[in-house]
Amino acid sequence: MLKSFKTEINPKPEQKVKINKTIGTCRYIYNFYISHNKNLHDKGEKFMTGKSFSVWLNNKYIPNNPDKIWIKEVYSKAVKKSIEDGCTAFTNFFKHQSGFPKFRKKGKSDAKMYFVKNNPKDCRCERHRINIPTLGWVRLKEKGYIPITKDGWVIKSGTVSIEAGRYYVSVLIEIPDTKIVTNSNDGIGIDLGLKHLAIVSNGKTYKNINKSARLKKLEKQLRRDQRCLSRKYENLKKGGITQKANIQKQKLKVQRLYQKIKNIRTDYINKSIAEIVKTKPSYITIEDLNVKGMMKNRYLSKAIASQKFYEFRIKLKNKCDENGIELRVVDRWYPSSKLCNCCGAIKKDLKLSDKIYKCDCGYIADRDYNASLNLRDAITYKIA
Repeated sequence: MLKSFKTEINPKPEQKVKINKTIGTCRYIYNFYISHNKNLHDKGEKFMTGKSFSVWLNNKYIPNNPDKIWIKEVYSKAVKKSIEDGCTAFTNFFKHQSGFPKFRKKGKSDAKMYFVKNNPKDCRCERHRINIPTLGWVRLKEKGYIPITKDGWVIKSGTVSIEAGRYYVSVLIEIPDTKIVTNSNDGIGIDLGLKHLAIVSNGKTYKNINKSARLKKLEKQLRRDQRCLSRKYENLKKGGITQKANIQKQKLKVQRLYQKIKNIRTDYINKSIAEIVKTKPSYITIEDLNVKGMMKNRYLSKAIASQKFYEFRIKLKNKCDENGIELRVVDRWYPSSKLCNCCGAIKKDLKLSDKIYKCDCGYIADRDYNASLNLRDAITYKIA
């Protein structure tokens, strides 16, 4: 069984230089691979796979271009992984699963430093530090979080990334399979929404964290800092006295606010899912939401995006797998909100503004709670 752990690290200045250099090289190679295949397509030549590009890069391009020898100065596995990422992006594009691969921009991309365990001395971890190839021992800010000291726990691979000026390491650990306990409690249904994050059929309601005073205050501060950054850019275009160093400081300030808001939302989702799973239900039923279609509503798109429905589903799936809980997914056309949980009648004239469900049989309940009950009792579903 594989499990990932991500935590912040505190590298030395010389280690930061190596990380920045490696990530910059990986970003350059990724963009170079995309542009090279684009040029081949324009010339009518054959598409170059990641493996062919790697051979051509090392045996032809770099020897014939001595000014590009700096590509060889960084960790080779990280460079190869960036080529594989570019090949995967093209594969998804050819399968019509995503758009054409986009170039990665400095400060606005997900470029990472990839590393893998090649020998027993690599990827070792102690309570307060971790050994990363080409970097050596790097201190961990969160001590004891990576449980590598246990017997049978082995780091297979990992990445080092930079977010808002802070350095993080994410490792993939192979852990021994544990015995799954059979849960005998009743199943539950979860209805996701905008007014509340989740309404559970057992009566528990998880509020919308975006309506909290803390997040509203941070978003207000974010708007101010974004306006300040925009004015600095406009002043620079007009030939003003704004220095680029001040722009970078303000840009970092905005990035840190974004990261803080994201971490608050993610932490709330993690705690909510952990509380749901601790009840040990025999199964959990959710609805297959059409988030892409919902995002087309320009009045609700921001609220929908901030709820992170997809992240909620992915993390719920992982938690259910760890605890031996069956996760059921109901079709998006299932009338969970319009169906009466008491008599089974469908109320076709139900509007979005109707917060209370009232049936002709006399059944009255909260609209979202009624939907969660119907999801719990759904017969047609698929296993996630």
